Amino acid sequence: MSLELLELARRIAVEAGELAALRRGEGVEVAATKSSIVDVVTAADREVEELIRARIAAARPDDAILGEEGGTTGGTSGITWVVDPIDGTVNYLYGIPHYAVSIAVVEGEPDPLSWTVLAGAVFNPARGELFTAALGGGAHLDDRPIRVADAVPLPLALLATGFAYDAGMRERQGEAVARLLPQVRDIRRFGTASLDLGAVASGRINGYFERTLSPWDHAAGTLIAREAGATVKGLGVDRPSRDFLIAGHPELVAPLEELLLRLGA
Repeated sequence: MSLELLELARRIAVEAGELAALRRGEGVEVAATKSSIVDVVTAADREVEELIRARIAAARPDDAILGEEGGTTGGTSGITWVVDPIDGTVNYLYGIPHYAVSIAVVEGEPDPLSWTVLAGAVFNPARGELFTAALGGGAHLDDRPIRVADAVPLPLALLATGFAYDAGMRERQGEAVARLLPQVRDIRRFGTASLDLGAVASGRINGYFERTLSPWDHAAGTLIAREAGATVKGLGVDRPSRDFLIAGHPELVAPLEELLLRLGA
């Protein structure tokens, strides 16, 4: 079943990404803000999610849908589609070609602390790159199998992170990153959680950590990274949540987690 769900997720993600790219070419403006002035929504976010919901409902009418813009639509099958129509909306707004459609299919309660992710697809239409995984089937970039980078000592680790929308939290995160920076090779801030996890999965970076992620930000990417051999967890707990997500080679995550705890990240 996971492979069938993945194939549907792939098709929908690519179609939705093509729509997002089309709207980006026509020009994009902020339609609304959410948790803060920097947490923006565009009309394209809403239109792309509506397309995704329509395609899922047509193919699997008994499944539930949890989307960033449209909330939860109930189902009876025990399967939930977790959707971020445009992950990296600020990049998208500014014309930075680093944003993605993220679609995951989960079984069980729609909660990252308990669900099982069966399939995930993350599509960056600006680069034409499609990251995918099915549970137990490995991870792929387009049609090529991918694998997490080999473990390296922390001073040689290239990391990525992101920042919260809340100004006070951002200040604290910035201070923690400043303390971390001298102890690693470097830190990147790409602005798209699903693609950060894809970068871990494909060995483009060694590790990634971030606070205050929503379930749709990491549902698909977490499966992709794990199927590529990465550990993806929270600080001091086995599963990522809104509190924290850390990802990388298992032999890197352990010392990185210890360091982040010590630095108050």
